[in-house]
This record gives sequence, C-alpha cells and structure tokens, in this order.
Amino acid sequence: MNSFKKLAGETAIYGVSSIVGRFLNWWLVPYYSHIFLTEEYGVVANLYAYMAFLLVVLTYGMETGYFRFASQKSDKDKVYSSTLISLVFTSASFILLVLTFDTTFASWMDYENYPQYIRWIGIIVAIDAITSIPFAKLRIESRPIKFAVFKLINIFTNIIFNIFFLSICPAILKANPDSFIQHVYSPEIGVGYVFISNLIASSLTLLIMIPDMWVKIQFDKRLLKEILYYSFPILLVGIAGMINQNIDKILIPKLLNEDQDPMSQVGIYSANYKLAVLMNMFIQAFRYAFEPFFFSQAKEKNNKNGYALVLKYFVIFGLIIFLAISLFVDLFKTLNILEEKYYSGLKIVPIVLMANLFLGIYYTLSLWYKLTDKTRFGAYFALAGAAISLVVNIAFIPQFGYMASAIAVLICFFVMTLLSYFFGQKYYPVEYPVKRILLYFLLSLILYFIAVIINLETSLLMYFVHALLLAVFLITIFVLEKREFLRFLR
Repeated sequence: MNSFKKLAGETAIYGVSSIVGRFLNWWLVPYYSHIFLTEEYGVVANLYAYMAFLLVVLTYGMETGYFRFASQKSDKDKVYSSTLISLVFTSASFILLVLTFDTTFASWMDYENYPQYIRWIGIIVAIDAITSIPFAKLRIESRPIKFAVFKLINIFTNIIFNIFFLSICPAILKANPDSFIQHVYSPEIGVGYVFISNLIASSLTLLIMIPDMWVKIQFDKRLLKEILYYSFPILLVGIAGMINQNIDKILIPKLLNEDQDPMSQVGIYSANYKLAVLMNMFIQAFRYAFEPFFFSQAKEKNNKNGYALVLKYFVIFGLIIFLAISLFVDLFKTLNILEEKYYSGLKIVPIVLMANLFLGIYYTLSLWYKLTDKTRFGAYFALAGAAISLVVNIAFIPQFGYMASAIAVLICFFVMTLLSYFFGQKYYPVEYPVKRILLYFLLSLILYFIAVIINLETSLLMYFVHALLLAVFLITIFVLEKREFLRFLR
C-alpha cells in the first residue's frame, strides 16, 4: 500500500503542476479566439499538428526506452548519457536540414509565403526533443517538484510573451506610434508571434536545464543499439498516435474545397477540441506518475491486483470528468469562453471527451506489452487505429467536415482499447473488474442521453436537472465503492 501512496502523492504533484500549467496554457485558446479570425487560428492549429508529428519522430521512442533501460541497468548515467547524446545529434542535424530547405518544406505545407514559420517550428521541435530526456530523468528519479517547476516556467514564459506580442505591443503602438516597441514588434507578423513566443519559452527551458543535462560523457554504442531496438516500435506507436490525434488538422485543409473555408473549419474544430482539456490534464498527470510506477512494481507479488484497482478508479474519475463537462458544456457560451464564431463546434466536445477517456484507458492497459517486451503489439494497435483514422477522415471529411474527424478519433481509440485488452489477457492476464467498469460506462451514457433528450430551454432549470443527473452518478459510485475506497485511503 505504501507504493500506492507514492503513486497517489506523485500523481498529485504532477497533477497540480499539469492542471495549473495546462489550464493556464489552455487560456490561450479563448484568448486566441478573441484575437484571431477562425481561419487564422486554423493556421496555428495546423502548424502545431505538424509539430506534434515532428516531435515524435525526433524523440523516436527514446523516452520510453530510457525508462526501461534505466530501470534495469545498474549504470543509469551511461543510459542517460547515451540517449541524450543521440538526441542532441539528431536534433542538431534536423535544425540544419530545416534551415537549408525551409522554402521547400514551406511550399509542401502550403505556406509558400511564410518560410519563417517553418524555421521557427523546426527549432522549437528540436529543442523540445533534446529536453525530453532530462525531463524523463527527473521523473524516473522521483523528482516531480523540479519537473513541475521547469514545466511551469516554460508555460508561463510562453503565455507572457503571447500577451506581450499580441496585446501589449499593439496597444502601445496605437497610443504612441513612435514608441521603441516598433523596433521589436511588427504587425505584419501576426499569427507568427504565437510561434516566436513558443520558441522563446523552449529556448529558456533548455537553458535552465543545462545543469541537469551536464553529465560525464559515457557513450555506449552497443547499449544505444539495444535502446533503439527496444524503442523503434515505440516510434511507430508515436507516429500512429499522432495520426490518430492530429492528422485531421492536416487533412481538413487538403480535403475541403476553398468554398468550404477549410482553415476556418480547422480553427473551429481545434478550439472546441481543446475544451476537453480537463480530461487530457487528468490523463497526462496520471501517465507521468503511472509509467515509471508500473515499471518499478513489475516484480511485486500483488502487482496485477494493483493494476486492476488503478484502472477501475481511472475510469471512475474519467467518467466523472466526461459527465461534468458534457452536461454543462453550455457554460462555455454563458461565460463567453470562446467567441461566438466558434460555438458551432461545441457539439464535438462530448465526443472528444469520450475519445480521450478511451485513450487514457488504452495507455493504462498498455503496460502488458511494455512489461513483457512485446512492444511490437503497441505498434500493431496504433497502426490499426491510424488506419481507421485515415480511412474515416479521408472518406467523410469532404462531406461532413470536422464532425467526421471527431467521430474518427472516438472510433480509433475505442478499437485500440479493445485490441489492447483482448491481447493483453492472452499474454499478461489481469483480472480487471470489467463488469463494474461497463456498468459505470452504461450509467454515464444513459445519464448523458437523458440530458440530451430533455433539452430544456431555461438555463437555470437545465443546469439544475443536469446537476441532479451528475449527482445520481456520484451517489451510485459512492454506494458501490465506499468500502473499498475508504480502505484504499487508509
């Protein structure tokens, strides 16, 4: 039980930093919605989708490989040094490639007039790839506070410079056109300041992490080959995962006609997709603590019982988040979180929430192929999901726009979860409380569809009814789980 206390404690620290940081960062979405047109925000979302792919390629599964080998090897410093040197070399080579062929890449990505965007995002991704291993080192050494501080510094820096460039500088120039600000700010850059702010934040993070990166050089070529062999399927998983989560933001502009306002649809879709942030924060905080935890607990006698317990409570809290946001999604209108021009995309929020919950369940189930070194199965599942995403998006985006993308994400993660569960029971059987978990899923969906069917027009009455529906779910959980939950807390 002490190990579970440690997991809970570290999840709380990672969770607070992740929730605070991501919540602050998330406020850039409504901020952008009040500053940018939908098509302008579509440019931001589109380029960040490319960045997500590039980051996976440039880290090539080394983070998970580092976790695995640092947990097994006695010489952890050699594992750290070898992986870090590898990433520094490949990231530096990538920066050189981008700076040399920026106009070619810009043309291929339909940004012929903005090659500077390509240079900026290339450098950002390379820096983030380099710092991924120092951040992983902090996690495996159980130093969540330092991890959280560095992450928050990155986020605060990004937010501050966004506000500086997008709000403060224009206001100063409007009041005083001859101000010194004219030397550091140009209105023509516009959306580009989003990437400049990110570049400054990533560079500062790299700078402050240099002391943690400074280790005795111990490059072991044979060890690196072993890590790369282990990590390669993780790279395939990562690429497929990015297809599942971000290919829609790349395909929409390429599959829709100009008269369908493709970049505007990307902007609306992406802004509303971000409203599912609370679920993402919960999943991310859980993963930061859970991944190193289950590697360290692999040899414990009752580890499988613990994994089953963890999954059940993960699902419970995930469904609470799903209902809480889905039942009160209209509050985003009432509180003017987004500009009215983005409201048409609110209908995707419940779909995305449920999709992300299945993604979180998939991550939790995926421990079996990592512990048994059958990481190729992770690649198989992710590739299956990627195939579903590509087929659904390509087939239905031209007709249904971003709604097809939201449904594709849900189908993809649901299928991946089923595949991981059934194959996991074959190679690493765990007695998960499937019936109880299915009961909670069924109850939450029934309550949600009751709310949809009732469709009350009076806001106060609607919120009251929705609060009652949420209370029904919470009371049911309390009644069924009270004894075990109290025992777990003790």
